[in-house]
Amino acid sequence: RAASVTALRARTSTRTRRSALVVASTSERLNVVLVGAECAPFSKTGGLGDVMASLPKALVRRGHRVMSVIPMYNHYDECGEPCARVSINVMGQAVDVDYFHVHRDGVDLVFVSHSCFYEVAGDIYQGGTMGVAWRGALLSQAGIEAVWHVPCGGVPFGDESLLYVANDWHTALLPVYLRAFYQEHMQLGYARSVLIVHNIAHQGRSAPDDVRRLGLPDHHTGAFYLDDPVGGPCMNIMKAGIEYATKVIAVSPSYAWEIQTDEGGWGLAPTLRNDPHKISGIVNGMDFNEWSPEHDTFLQSDGFQNYNTDLQGLWTGKQACKAALQRQLGLPEDPYACMIGFVGRLDEQKGIDLVLNSEEFLMNQHIQMVFLGTGRPDLQDKLYDMQQRNSDKVRAWIGFSNQTAHRITAASDIILMPSRYEPCGLNQLYAMHYGAVPVVHAVGGLRDTVRHFDGYNEGTGFTFERAEADKLQWSLGQALHCFHEHRDSFMQVALRGMHQDLGWDHAAYLYEQKLLEAKYAH
Repeated sequence: RAASVTALRARTSTRTRRSALVVASTSERLNVVLVGAECAPFSKTGGLGDVMASLPKALVRRGHRVMSVIPMYNHYDECGEPCARVSINVMGQAVDVDYFHVHRDGVDLVFVSHSCFYEVAGDIYQGGTMGVAWRGALLSQAGIEAVWHVPCGGVPFGDESLLYVANDWHTALLPVYLRAFYQEHMQLGYARSVLIVHNIAHQGRSAPDDVRRLGLPDHHTGAFYLDDPVGGPCMNIMKAGIEYATKVIAVSPSYAWEIQTDEGGWGLAPTLRNDPHKISGIVNGMDFNEWSPEHDTFLQSDGFQNYNTDLQGLWTGKQACKAALQRQLGLPEDPYACMIGFVGRLDEQKGIDLVLNSEEFLMNQHIQMVFLGTGRPDLQDKLYDMQQRNSDKVRAWIGFSNQTAHRITAASDIILMPSRYEPCGLNQLYAMHYGAVPVVHAVGGLRDTVRHFDGYNEGTGFTFERAEADKLQWSLGQALHCFHEHRDSFMQVALRGMHQDLGWDHAAYLYEQKLLEAKYAH
């Protein structure tokens, strides 16, 4: 095996770490205001928090002025004192909110302070649809008003070259309010709105009569009505946001296509198909400051080690991290076992049942499996049972640990993502950057980012087309055969994944193009 690696190293051309995209902005400088219910590291429950943290910084690197408007769920030490106060009408109720401003990484972070956000700090989406909608209405209007009231560096944004970017249904009221409360009253006439769809399954559905509680003029309420053949008539906030936004961006091109199908649109496919030129998809990037095998602080103790993205670094680093994880979890130290990792929610969407239904196949392979996640209690129990039956091959960590997620990614030879649907997905990006070969169900962002390796092409992973246990076994069987019998080819697949441009700079360029299209749209 050592001789094989030596020979492969000799054949592998020297590659430098991906060069940063030359940040040459368009000659037009845009004023971009992103509004979202969460933003890492202040608040995060999923990918939205990562996007709100990383996309603004990438747009700033392209020369734009960017503000992120987010709720203040706690009083963060760096915020200091409020910089402005404004009174707004939220669903017919006069509300005073304070703004706190922090300038970080070139981005103007604007926190909206109100008791409704402090009350849900432990679970930011609690309170039912109308509870979340009320907070979203407040945040949306505060985001619109911020360009006039928050003195960012002494100079408010104003309304020139202004683009508002709403995220998911929580702030999908923003495009509606922009038109109904401002543009119909001769304000912000040249401002445009963009809606990013992170997960169309969550839409803000409620009883049809609840639309009256939004405080909108009657001629704007019709956009909220959805007569869903499955769910029945309802008020739908996401539907209205899609209709009123200038552009709609899904978090991957394949997901943009999927949500326009009856199977993937969750009742909103006809709405999206009404104006297909409005819809596009852009794959999220990853933050190299947090996810980098060369500098990952979670790999600097307990026998783990940082490693470079060349062949020698991958081989030595992966072996060291695998051995360290085996010791940490009490698995046999076996350098020849293929380490398979799964990091994600334990629910039907993530396809964990496909893995459980493949237990007999898996346990007949020379592998070790490590699971990290939490979710449905019955699936958690089944994972524990699987571990009990196969204590020399399986470990299930129920819960979440950021450190463990990093270590599993660094130690794994394969990362498994059998999701039934995946709007974008980030774990496959982290996996490829750490030299873990992804085995994925080819949907959404997984289809866009992982190219199936057929033994001859420039593949970066292994995919399967239907969310069925036998299809998963077929694809994983190919990956395991390649790992055990053709290690040089397997290492090349891993290296190709490591050398891709998976960062935010290219994604920011694509967002910039869509923002410019929105600016000049009628």
